[in-house]
Amino acid sequence: METARKRRGKAPKVTVAAAALLPLTLTALTGCGGAGAADAQAKNTLTIQDYYDEAHDPIYHACAKSLGVDIEINHIPGPGLIPKVLQQSSSRTLPDVLMLDNPDGQQIAASGALAPLTDYGVSGEGLVPSVVKAGTYEGKLYGLAPAVNTLVIFYNKDLFEAAGITSPPKTWDELRATAKKLTTQDRYGFAMSNINTYEGTWQFLPFMWSNGGSEEDITTPETAQALQLLVDLQNDGSMSKSSVIWSQDDVIDQFIAGKAAMVVNGPWQIPTLNEQKDVNWGTFTVPTRMASQDPVAPLGGEMFTVPRTGDKAKMAKSGQFVKCLVSSASQLQSAEVRQNIPADLGVAQKFGESSQTVMPFVGAVRNARSRTGILGPDWPKAATKIYNAVQIALTGLATPAEALRQAQGE
Repeated sequence: METARKRRGKAPKVTVAAAALLPLTLTALTGCGGAGAADAQAKNTLTIQDYYDEAHDPIYHACAKSLGVDIEINHIPGPGLIPKVLQQSSSRTLPDVLMLDNPDGQQIAASGALAPLTDYGVSGEGLVPSVVKAGTYEGKLYGLAPAVNTLVIFYNKDLFEAAGITSPPKTWDELRATAKKLTTQDRYGFAMSNINTYEGTWQFLPFMWSNGGSEEDITTPETAQALQLLVDLQNDGSMSKSSVIWSQDDVIDQFIAGKAAMVVNGPWQIPTLNEQKDVNWGTFTVPTRMASQDPVAPLGGEMFTVPRTGDKAKMAKSGQFVKCLVSSASQLQSAEVRQNIPADLGVAQKFGESSQTVMPFVGAVRNARSRTGILGPDWPKAATKIYNAVQIALTGLATPAEALRQAQGE
């Protein structure tokens, strides 16, 4: 997950090769040398590793102060985090507190590199169920996210008003009709990323999951109906054929430039949109096929974990550090810094009441689903099949049903 400040898309990160991670033993590392002041300071210093930036540091320092520990923060560029973790696992130099993109958590836990948070009295009580599910592997909780994100639709209020549209669409039929009405020679009514990466899968999931589709078998009629919707939008001329190569950032650029009236995207884009004084925008929940269906969007966001470093005392402190990071106060700070939604439903509700544009995200997070909730570490295999099917269908190589069968391998 990327920072809102950089306006980067929320594409799931690289898949972790769990087998490449070496389990660490609790006796791997021990203190060495004398018991001097330097050693004492080292034992009271926690190392923290993430792919955030300095904007997040005050939250770390506040927790460090409350626990009476020193900290060393190591910010890794997003694409470099998992390779760094692999290297550190091999050399047994993992940090004391490790941030992970939530789809990577179960794979790292499966390698034996993480300690259960419950060992340190940390639970997910009060948090969104999907947050706890994302951080749980084989019945044990290994990671928790203070704040999370998901997808909604951003729309141009002025274009809606000019077209005589008084309310956002709630069903797929209404979405198609609205997109048609907003489409002109130089503007698409609707845009999303259908790129051939996990980012494309992430964007398709609200349509697939809300309609009852499942990653366990992508050949069901429910998933075919969701894919048919995208084909219909493209055939209507309401969605560009270029969506198969657009990233989420490309999509929001189309929106800012007035080339798209509605776009699927996440809350990390809000700061950038707030800077566009000539764009009058709002948000609404991704429509469902039928009004009676509940919208189900994917859960995004980063979790904090305690690696098995071999130093039991520091691991205990790290557990308390993670507990501080997921406290209500830290959730609010994280949400403000990351432009995310607090993981606690009560805190999220109060946070959402501060802004009409944020509240649709709060509702979407409430029903959000963890990508690894069903398949666990095997999620990347299904994600690959899904974006391949979307690409096959939108490039006209097969019908949606046949594209899904091909991607499934049938």
